[in-house]
Amino acid sequence: MSITKESELIGMKKAGEAVALTLKAMRNHARPGMNTKELDDFGRELLMSFGAQSAPTLTYGFPGWTCISINHEIAHGIPSSRKMLREGDLVNIDVSAELNGYWADNGGSFVLGEDVHGHQKLVNTSKTILKKAINNIKGGVRIADVGNLIETEAKKAGYKVIKNLTGHGIGRSLHEAPTEIPNFRDRFNRHRFKKNSVVAVETFISTSSTLAYTGPDDWTLLGNRGGFVAQHEHTIMITDGQPLVFTEMNDTWK
Repeated sequence: MSITKESELIGMKKAGEAVALTLKAMRNHARPGMNTKELDDFGRELLMSFGAQSAPTLTYGFPGWTCISINHEIAHGIPSSRKMLREGDLVNIDVSAELNGYWADNGGSFVLGEDVHGHQKLVNTSKTILKKAINNIKGGVRIADVGNLIETEAKKAGYKVIKNLTGHGIGRSLHEAPTEIPNFRDRFNRHRFKKNSVVAVETFISTSSTLAYTGPDDWTLLGNRGGFVAQHEHTIMITDGQPLVFTEMNDTWK
């Protein structure tokens, strides 16, 4: 989507606020002993209070309002009453929604409670890399160069990136052009970020795996070499300078 008028900017800001505040509230609400269906139900009520609808449910028929992934799961985890949260879990929540014809997406990994398994460094690295990547995006910048930045920073920290999961354009639907904003330098990708366009930029920083595959439930993504992955995502509008971050209220960077 390219924003061309004030009403579109207002619409994207409201959609971004809905998903950002829902993600923040879900992260704060999560407790050891809670199951992920309970956490998803909490997120559903919040999204409905904004008048928003679940983007993955609308678009793909996903069996939940939000995606909640735990530990070795990378993304697209199905909320379940059988999936319990425990102290020290690496938890990822991805919240995307449609509100009055506008779509926004954000996500974030965090350690639940005390960091008994040592995941916090991975989480912090993902957050830091996303912020650096977004700060380097403006109209005319090559998408491949931002991918190179993400992968280079991950390697410096001792990590890898998941190469077949990417950011994407967004705005009037969940996935729009550019269809891929990779976490690595794709030398065949000659596209550039365009001023006033809206994209969802996300990191997939990994301890071991470099590729994701779909698990037995046909939704949950797992790593080809195991390990753990931290993901963080913001929906932004590209400008000539610093991007406008529609989902900054999720407080990922605080």
